[in-house]
Amino acid sequence: MQRLRDYAAAKGYAVSKEVSEIASGLNDRRPKLAKLLTDPTIGTLMVEHRDRLTRFGYEYIRQLLETQGRHLEVLFPSDTESELVDDFVAVMTSMAARIYGQRNSRHKAERIRACVEQVMQSEDA
Repeated sequence: MQRLRDYAAAKGYAVSKEVSEIASGLNDRRPKLAKLLTDPTIGTLMVEHRDRLTRFGYEYIRQLLETQGRHLEVLFPSDTESELVDDFVAVMTSMAARIYGQRNSRHKAERIRACVEQVMQSEDA
């Protein structure tokens, strides 16, 4: 957050809100981000890296804000100089998140099933 504060001060921006949300750029259920995007009083939205805002659809968000007379600023637009590399990293990250998310879901389901079976067995005894 401090880098964003320093950047805003250097640009002469008055910071009206600071929001930190622990979520991936892959997650589209981010209530704090949704609140910022729908708040017309926020003229400039600043993020450190564009993939922290979203992995996909960044340009759509930027264009939508621009049509509303608002602005999106990214301190560090890209980790690489190649848009193709950035896209490849985004796709690989998305695939990995889905694989690991499925694995986590499967493990959670197995633990829940084991707990239910244990409770059922103790009730039968």
